[in-house]
Amino acid sequence: MFTDSHCHLTFPDLANDLVDIRAAMAAAQVTRALCICTTLEEFPSVHRLALSYDNFWASVGVHPDNEGVTEPSVDDLVRLGNLPRVVAVGETGLDYYRLNGRTVADMEWQRTRFRAHIQAAQKLKKPLVIHTRSASQDTLAILKEEGEDGRDSAAGGVFHCFTETREVAKAALDLGFYISFSGILTFKTAQDLRDIVSLVPLDRILIETDSPYLAPVPHRGKTNNPSYVPFVAQQIAALTQRSVEEIARLTSDNFFTLFPVIQ
Repeated sequence: MFTDSHCHLTFPDLANDLVDIRAAMAAAQVTRALCICTTLEEFPSVHRLALSYDNFWASVGVHPDNEGVTEPSVDDLVRLGNLPRVVAVGETGLDYYRLNGRTVADMEWQRTRFRAHIQAAQKLKKPLVIHTRSASQDTLAILKEEGEDGRDSAAGGVFHCFTETREVAKAALDLGFYISFSGILTFKTAQDLRDIVSLVPLDRILIETDSPYLAPVPHRGKTNNPSYVPFVAQQIAALTQRSVEEIARLTSDNFFTLFPVIQ
């Protein structure tokens, strides 16, 4: 019924609790999840989950914030992205939130890494999972420079865990991307984000947990897991005056439309 479009089940907070997590997912009617890769070192574990369970799939990518890890080439990403049950490239993008004394100019390594992911996704014809934080202008600019314009040659993808402005949402939609909302949508302080939901067409919305982070109300402060994604759907249902069941169906349909190679 519900689909968690972005979770990190190989992270230490969750990796040892998979049996309980899957039981909780079943009880909550969360029937599918996309397991997200953040380093090439992590990829074998993420991929193993997708191969082991018929309702899990995997991405391949290196998170923009990760330093001191293997730098991915386009060829690396294409090779791994062609493996069975790998349906997306990312998460990738730009993150200028923690510059740690550096300037935006010093982050050229992130921009180079991002371009490699975009080029690989276009070769694979698989969608991008975009992370952007304090870097939306450069994120959008690079996507455009690399040909992500919504045409057939573009990879497309999703802006995950969306926390940006209405203007950024519109720009992402104009480039053909989907918007994914996380548990942040339920936070008391997130009214500006809730106001953006009405801007996003219902056929372009995804839901996610980004677990183990960002547990939604009423579980805020706890370790997040995919069984909590219905709370995100409930918030969208309330905002759009639709039933939770309809939002579950729509967002699951959207998931399969964006990731059509899923078998």
